[in-house]
Amino acid sequence: MLNCSTNLPFITPSGTYKVQGIDYNKKTPTIYDPSMSTCSILQPHHDFVMSEIKSVIIPPAPDTVFTLLNCSRDSSVLNHYRSLCFNFSGHSCDELYGSCTSFRLFHLLSNNMPPCCFTGYDTVKYMSMNTLDCTHYTTVYNTDGLHGVAPLDWIYGIKLSYSVPDTGCDRCGRSGRTCGFDYGIAKKMTQ
Repeated sequence: MLNCSTNLPFITPSGTYKVQGIDYNKKTPTIYDPSMSTCSILQPHHDFVMSEIKSVIIPPAPDTVFTLLNCSRDSSVLNHYRSLCFNFSGHSCDELYGSCTSFRLFHLLSNNMPPCCFTGYDTVKYMSMNTLDCTHYTTVYNTDGLHGVAPLDWIYGIKLSYSVPDTGCDRCGRSGRTCGFDYGIAKKMTQ
């Protein structure tokens, strides 16, 4: 899933993303999409796409929020699928467009605050930005800690989560044995 080189890229069908860090205790690597928009830079239209296997094995963590920006008023995500958008720690589209230099352009071009949508990965997993009728996106993580924090100070990127199957090695190691080594069989073999 990772290409072990000097800068450890995470490769998906939509691009190559730099791994910013891995928290082994929480089983959460964090990646950064250099093509996504942030509070300080507006990037061209872009989709974040993971392969089916990666989206099952190492999906974005629940505390990663995808923000769809500059959506049309006719956007399906704002009309037919409004339930896909949710309140994100008390933040609003107006706050995002007003606080971020790069996103003010949307307001200037349309003379009003265009809609946005705070949503989870499942929304962008099944629908492209063209289908959603939104021109840009950004992602932030550790969202539980962003209540009352201005968009300039959000943590931009995508936190992924993985799990490692329990092979019994932890239990075996705690008992003083070596993983994969059955004490009973070894004892019989030495007698």
